[in-house]
Parts: sequence; structure tokens; C-alpha cells
Amino acid sequence: MRLFQKVWIVITCILALLLQTTSFFKEKLNSVIYERELYTNYLSIIKDTKQFHYDPELKFRAKPATNSYSQKLLLDANRDVITPGKENATIVMLVRNWELDQALQSMRSLEDRFNKKYRYPWTFLNDVPFDEEFIEATTLMASGTTEYGLIPSEDWDRPSWINETEFEQSIKEMTENKVLYGDSKSYRNMCRFNSGFFFKQKLLQKYEWYFRVEPSVEYYCDFNYDPFEVMRLNKKKYGFIISIHEYEETIPTLYDTVMDFIEENPQYLHPNNSMDFITDMDSLSNMHIRLDLSNDYNLCHYWSNFEIGNMDFFRSEPYQKFFEYLDKKGGFYYERWGDAPVHTLGVTLLMDKSEIHYFEDIGYFHAPFGNCPSSNALRLTKRCVCDADAESTIDIEEHSCLPRWWKVGGKTFLKDKGVF
Repeated sequence: MRLFQKVWIVITCILALLLQTTSFFKEKLNSVIYERELYTNYLSIIKDTKQFHYDPELKFRAKPATNSYSQKLLLDANRDVITPGKENATIVMLVRNWELDQALQSMRSLEDRFNKKYRYPWTFLNDVPFDEEFIEATTLMASGTTEYGLIPSEDWDRPSWINETEFEQSIKEMTENKVLYGDSKSYRNMCRFNSGFFFKQKLLQKYEWYFRVEPSVEYYCDFNYDPFEVMRLNKKKYGFIISIHEYEETIPTLYDTVMDFIEENPQYLHPNNSMDFITDMDSLSNMHIRLDLSNDYNLCHYWSNFEIGNMDFFRSEPYQKFFEYLDKKGGFYYERWGDAPVHTLGVTLLMDKSEIHYFEDIGYFHAPFGNCPSSNALRLTKRCVCDADAESTIDIEEHSCLPRWWKVGGKTFLKDKGVF
């Protein structure tokens, strides 16, 4: 190869190397410039963000042509703070050993939503001794203390003065007619016990307030307050959450028997009673239930599987005389009187209607019905997990008696009175 050809090849290689190096440095330089531009933009954004002042009041300002809440969302800043309850109260569950799983389900729900903050004691009642498995599991589930009571036979079993022939005939007829629990003897014992004996139990004598809990129930929302304290401060004695119509075939003579008692003992009828709630037959716009009944009772009752109440009312002379009168008539066995209508008739006639409270803000479910707060703001602040439009939500359905209660007791809530 000639000399000049070798020189040309060397020069060409050097030029190619220079061009490649230049391209590399040019790309690197462009990359650095780009990164600096990104950093400059980032600093600009941070600067603008620091200059923005968030005004929490703005979110409550009404927007044009929209519906908006004028009331602020009341966030519970202390929702996880433990503040042991100060009221003389207990949570009561009437339960069998074989219902342990259902009992734990209810306990877990109420503990998570309410009692883990207040640690009120649990009282369990049974007509047979609780076994070790039940005691161990429920003790560990409870945040407060637990006690286990054996119901005396005289408070639970069928009284000796009940006519067995008439009783068995009633069982036969209700079974043939497929009346709900019409074939159950133990269910009748339970209804009689809850109507007139639960508050007499030895373990409950030291308490003033009770919160009744059933197995297999669920609480949808946080309790942002102590309901026992709220009821005391507001001079309430009986709290409910669901009100529906009773099956007429289970209580055909109950109302007439109650009216006989009032006629014989007019001194016990409270002057500010809520009789209108149980006798109102007016048609409501959303109701199509026939109310052509055999007497003046519209069958409305407080669903007693949820109750928060003052046991001193049930221990009072008016209610004691009221229950004794009903008990002697034998309707708990010759028919199938439930404790829910018995409690309802006693409360509406013997108690001041201003002492009855509807807990509209507590979401609750007991198959097949439930309650879910209608206010979206309330559901959010109380961390509710429920659908206000679900089929199970009974609040204003045609088989609900709540609208009738609002006509009598008014539609005012404790939070509106500023006492929480």
C-alpha cells in the first residue's frame, strides 16, 4: 500500500473519532440542560405550592345550583381514645352455649364500633350453665369484664298454673297455621323472661342501665358518644332503633288485656303517654298495609332485639303491676305474646313520651331488617358501612312504624339539642 493511502486512512479514522466524540459530548450537554430545566420547573412548582394557603372553611361554602350541607362534618378527633364509661350500665346478652359463634360475631361488632373505647361490662344469661369454651371465648372478646348468670327455673320455665291441655292445643293450632315460632315452647319462655324477669336477675341488680344485644347482629356505624350518658343527660329512659308491625295472630288478645289493666288501674297511665303511636290508623303516603284490625291497636312495636334502657322503669310499681296482670292471663303460653309488643305497650302507656328516644344515627342489622343513617355526612363521619337504599333498610318502608312515631314523638334528634 502506498504511503499516501495509509496517511488518508489514519486521517479518516481520526476525523470519525472526533465526530463521534463531539456527538457524545453534545448529547451529554443536552441531557444536563434538560435535567436543569426539569429541576427549575420543580422548584417553581414547590414555590407556588408554598404560596397557596388552604382554607378549610371553603369546602362548606354553598355552590351555585347544587345541594350542599350547611352543617360542618363533625369529625371525632378522639375516636380511638379509650375513655372508660362512667355510667352504672352493662351490656346484656341472653344466649345459649351453641350460639357461641353468633355471640362472638355480635360482640366483635359492638366492641369495634363502641365498647372498646368505654369498656362497659358484659352480662351473659342462660337457662343452663355456660360451658368453659363459651366463657373463655367471650371473656377474650370483651374489652371489659364479663359475668355469667344461670337463670332460676322459676323465672324461665312455664308456671305451674298454666293449663297444660290448653297450652298444648295452642301449640298444635299455631303449628298448623304456620305462625312464626308458634311451635316453640322455649321461645315462649324467652318472651316471658324478657318481658318480666331479665331485670330481676341477681347479676343485674347492681346496674341501672342496660344495652340489649342479640347473637348474630351487626352494628354498621361508630358510636361517637356514650349512649348511656347521652340518655341520662337528656332524661331518656328507653331507646329503640327499629319499629315495625307485629304478627296479629301471635297477640290476638294482648291489647284488650292491656286496656283491661288500664281500666282497672287508671293511676298508672302516664298523663303524657304516647298512646297515639299504637292507635294511629291514618294512612300514610308510603304505606299500603291494611289496618282493619280487631281492636284499636295498630300492631306497631319497638323491635326489642335492640334496646338501651333504664331498668328502674321496669322495676317500678306501674310496670311490675302491668306485667303481673298480663302474666296471670297466660297469654305468653295460650297465645304467643312477644316481649317486643309487651315492652312497647308498657313503655307507651306508663312512660312519659319525652323519655323515649329513637337512635337514628346508629346503623344496625338484625336479619332481615336493618337501619342505616340517611344522611351521607353522618355515614361518612361515623364510618358507616351500610346502604341507606338497601332493601333491608326499613326506616320508611311501608312495614315500618317509624313515621308514626315521628307524628307522636317528633322528628328531633339529640344532636339537634346540643347535648352530646
